[in-house]
Amino acid sequence: MLGLLLLVTTPAIPEGQIRYNYVPATISPEAQKELTVIYDAKAYARVFPAADDLAGWRKTHDGAEAAKKEINDKAVASNKVIVTETKMGGVPVLDIRPSDWKHNGKVLFYTHSGAYTMFSARSTLNSSAPMSRATGLRVISVDYTTAPFAKWKQIQEQIISVFKALLDQGYSMKDIAIYGDSAGGGLATSTVLNLRDRGMGMPAAVVLLSPWADISDAGDTMQSLEITDPLLHYDPLLKTSAIAYADGLDLTDPRVSPLYNDFSKDFSPALITEGTKCIFLSASVRLFQALEAADKEATLDVYEGMWYVFQTSLIPETDVSLKKISAFLFKHLAK
Repeated sequence: MLGLLLLVTTPAIPEGQIRYNYVPATISPEAQKELTVIYDAKAYARVFPAADDLAGWRKTHDGAEAAKKEINDKAVASNKVIVTETKMGGVPVLDIRPSDWKHNGKVLFYTHSGAYTMFSARSTLNSSAPMSRATGLRVISVDYTTAPFAKWKQIQEQIISVFKALLDQGYSMKDIAIYGDSAGGGLATSTVLNLRDRGMGMPAAVVLLSPWADISDAGDTMQSLEITDPLLHYDPLLKTSAIAYADGLDLTDPRVSPLYNDFSKDFSPALITEGTKCIFLSASVRLFQALEAADKEATLDVYEGMWYVFQTSLIPETDVSLKKISAFLFKHLAK
């Protein structure tokens, strides 16, 4: 099957900009079908409210939660996980466990996607449920307050509070791994750095799926893939989220863009997964290079023709990625 090249324009991206919606023949037939559906939906044409439009963000957030309910209910059922709402450290979380789960002293800590402004632990079960099933691990998904209703510092403090509560439950650092996707990947990176800087030690491992670790528009693929990424574009979609989260900080400040942090000190062994269609590809490469330059253990796993956080799609490439993630986690959790 030959790849499909479509040229479309949309008023939600710069006027007159050409779109190149290409479906390569080098990915699985299932992925080709899924990518065609994604392109046809024109998700890249979404526009978010202004950074300070609280009413607009509430409406957008509530609409997204409602739209994803059926998908996430199916994810829970098909992956046969048990989901419990609770609080840890005063912060809402979902405690997700396989139906046949047996306590093994290990736990996976999840910071969810959503551009720092969208979604919740509940509406990202299509990521955490299959991850729990694939790894057999208890997953703690942090239901942090999203921007602009909270800013970077409050969000990061909520995540640390949940992490402290896990330690209070008797887990040690060597028993805890972290994973995050998109903005959650940025938050997972920041969490490891915050734990380090507070002298709390290092989690056993960190897995980053299409991490948004640089919320500025820097990097080659933020520009070169802008017209072909099937899900994301920076301005006006992501930029308003970045501003809402940063609370006045420069968008390259390492407190909100952890890619610019100092990795010469401790950092957990990291697995970074990315797709060649995602505008975050350059940031993932740069994060890997920063870790490698600091002599830290890091792996960059890039998938041909895949999009942002493709692991939520039911395609063969997802199965391959989840198997690699599971092997990586247990390599380090077993130490």
